[in-house]
Amino acid sequence: MQQGLRAPLGSEMRILIADDHRLIVEGVKLKLAELGPDTEFSEAMDVDELRRVVHGDEAHSFDLALIDLAMPGGHGTSHLAEVIETLPQLRVIVLSGSEDPALMKDLLAMGAHGFIPKAYSPEVMLSAVRLVLSGGTYVPPMMLQESHASPLPPSPNGGSLADASRSLEERLRKLLTERQIDVLRLLSQGKPNKLIARDLGISEGTVKIHLAAIFRALNVRNRVEAVVASRRISGI
Repeated sequence: MQQGLRAPLGSEMRILIADDHRLIVEGVKLKLAELGPDTEFSEAMDVDELRRVVHGDEAHSFDLALIDLAMPGGHGTSHLAEVIETLPQLRVIVLSGSEDPALMKDLLAMGAHGFIPKAYSPEVMLSAVRLVLSGGTYVPPMMLQESHASPLPPSPNGGSLADASRSLEERLRKLLTERQIDVLRLLSQGKPNKLIARDLGISEGTVKIHLAAIFRALNVRNRVEAVVASRRISGI
């Protein structure tokens, strides 16, 4: 398989599972085997093993990696950052016992394509993996709930949150073109640049130009913050 290309669902696929709990590893393998009969798995039980796999000769053959946030030998999120930096084309999902929305936001901003709390069911995990393999980003519902709970900027006349949401929507529609609003709408659905470009019939380069304008309008630094902000606007 060429570097940077993901296998279609149902065809040969290689998945890396990095977790030091054997029951977790075996449970993940059992469920993800439903992706197709040709799904192959590799394992890493600590950060040293993970590093050897990531820097090994077959590293670029992986389609997906599910990586535990708290692994033996790890220091914070450094092992995840190393994987993302070393294999930028690899789809990476974080597994964690934490359900902290702020942590999820930081990891997605780092470049992870999903965050699955270990308390979630195997069915949710499988659905999240399918979304990520198809090019999307899995954002846990609790992160979205947190974003909805965050206060919106007050409206000029001190009105309600709904008024503030409408005010922000009106401001965006003055700052952005209709095509940029379309890009923002697809971005809020977790779609990557490639799918946004395909859906709108434009180039990925044009999508990036529109995203830069969207980030400025929303006063955010990256696509994760843009997604969170856009889901607080009812009309987008």
